Amino acid sequence: MNRKEYQNPLISRYASKEMSYIFSDDFKFSTWRKLWVALAESEMELGLNITPEQVDELKEHIYDINYEDAEKREKETRHDVMSHVYAYGLQCPKAKPIIHLGATSAFVGDNTDIIQISEGLKLIRTKLLNVIKNLAVFAEKYKELPTLGFTHFQPAQLTTVGKRSCLWVQDFLMDIEELDFQLDRLKLRGVKGTTGTQASFMTLFNGDHEKIKELDIKVAKKMGFEKSFPVTGQTYPRKLDSQTLNVLSQIAESAHKFSNDIRLLQSLKEIEEPFEKNQIGSSAMAYKRNPMRCERIAALARFVITNSLNPAITAASQWFERTLDDSANKRLAIPQGFLAVDSILNIMINVTAGLVVNEMIIEQHINNELPFMATENILMEAVKAGGDRQELH
Repeated sequence: MNRKEYQNPLISRYASKEMSYIFSDDFKFSTWRKLWVALAESEMELGLNITPEQVDELKEHIYDINYEDAEKREKETRHDVMSHVYAYGLQCPKAKPIIHLGATSAFVGDNTDIIQISEGLKLIRTKLLNVIKNLAVFAEKYKELPTLGFTHFQPAQLTTVGKRSCLWVQDFLMDIEELDFQLDRLKLRGVKGTTGTQASFMTLFNGDHEKIKELDIKVAKKMGFEKSFPVTGQTYPRKLDSQTLNVLSQIAESAHKFSNDIRLLQSLKEIEEPFEKNQIGSSAMAYKRNPMRCERIAALARFVITNSLNPAITAASQWFERTLDDSANKRLAIPQGFLAVDSILNIMINVTAGLVVNEMIIEQHINNELPFMATENILMEAVKAGGDRQELH
């Protein structure tokens, strides 16, 4: 670690290695190369003058990326895609003439973004299911344990610890429904050319529109997608980013609500997050058991919720076929949104697997409130006996 440079805490402290890898250079640039292979192979299959030997050469060098060559070239050209085309060509001299044939920068850039979104959502889905499972087990275990309900954070009718937990489960089930919907409709940008008209491919295929449609489908399927967007400008619609981060925001909203409830219950000493044997709650007050995990969930959740505005504003402010004012914002908003939700779910899995229920304290709080709570039952019985509900109330 370079201690003279800022380190993003999402990487250094919170997110998993799996999520970090999805947004790493190795994943990004190896995916660029996979896309170039898929394009060349599909073009060959549709009759362009590309040989199996050239395609095989490209496949041999998907993962051994010569970063130094690309970085040196980018200092000269100020163009990341063409620098990597150049570097790939150094490793694949036979295939060099056909790398990126007919494509624009968004072919590798945007399609890779969508693939990262897809992989990120799949990882989040797995972790979200773990959270739901933990909470479902907890709800089943404590389904018959009475506890004070709270409205306005004032004691109200009794509920059970398990029933309250089902409120949290239901929120996360709603989130996974939205996540699955987003995954199911996810499309690749595909092979669209510089402004979405596929003009360069019309030239390559001598105006054979059916072959170009087939090319689009072939590339999508080789990259694991059933469909690509039927219409694009230079880029895929930026509403996709907004929709995706809305899904992440909803997960953060549910997690924040859960964390707030646990923090309040921990203050009452009814339910507590896990607290390790050697954990220190306060440097001054040795007796304290601060709900630091749930506080961290809340902090990260607020970041995710506010971050979801970034792609929304970007989608609203794009001009015609595209403008480049999306790029720098996307580089921050999308990876950090995924990394933050991954971090939240890592903590959620830990907390939900180790919640501590103090049944005696819960019972004591119920007993303290029973004389007041009995008035509602008295009211109902009095009305059944012929009393006026409004006067009795």
